[in-house]
Amino acid sequence: MRTRNMAHLTWPEVKDAVERNAGIILPIGSTEQHGLHLPLCVDSVLPFELGKAVAENLDMIVAPPVNYGYRSRPTTGGGQTFIGTTSIKGQTLMNTVEDIIDEFIRHGFKRIVLLNWHFENANFIYESAFLAAEKIKAIKPDVKIMVMELPFQTFSEETMNFIFPEGFPGWGIEHASIFETSLMLYLRPDLVLFDRAVDDCADDCPWYDLLPIPEKIVAKSGTLWKATQASEEKGRIAWSELVPTVTEVINKELPK
Repeated sequence: MRTRNMAHLTWPEVKDAVERNAGIILPIGSTEQHGLHLPLCVDSVLPFELGKAVAENLDMIVAPPVNYGYRSRPTTGGGQTFIGTTSIKGQTLMNTVEDIIDEFIRHGFKRIVLLNWHFENANFIYESAFLAAEKIKAIKPDVKIMVMELPFQTFSEETMNFIFPEGFPGWGIEHASIFETSLMLYLRPDLVLFDRAVDDCADDCPWYDLLPIPEKIVAKSGTLWKATQASEEKGRIAWSELVPTVTEVINKELPK
């Protein structure tokens, strides 16, 4: 087809896609600080790029992203302490995603993928999918919804060792650090100010939350680990494994 970007299609082209049982991918992200060197749109850009990368082989189209996510938390994104981070309530996110799924089903889509990147959106979007599925399971049992809350969690040991030669700190701490910076350097270098990248961390990183948020658990730059160790090559290696992994899973669970 002419393009896999739903927003650039005409309504008759979307109708044609539905009639041949094409699927649809909804990228879900956030508007959240990503350190001194990355833009606020990282969590929306990356799932959108991933959606486009897998759409052709799966005969899917990629819907406009949900660009706002649930509120940032200190130990996985810096928390609601940075100018620019613009978040919505959990209920607002759930209602938005559920409404969009309802509309996809109204259009006639039967293969729906929620492709999330923002850590804090997890569980909320599952609830949206669950509620949407419950409403139509008796009348449209052929509609399938896949929820990928964190599609980047599974990499080979070889790839993990290459990206994180000094050890892996965990995906939460990795916010705006090696992995995301490397992917952006590979996919959207025009959006990266790599000369401003810093290695940083909070003075304390507890396993629990505190409100109001104390300064000691927030990294001052917004980068929670070692962004300077990122590279375009690391992004290329990660992407070359991530795309086929996601493609394989969708093809397995939502075959055309």
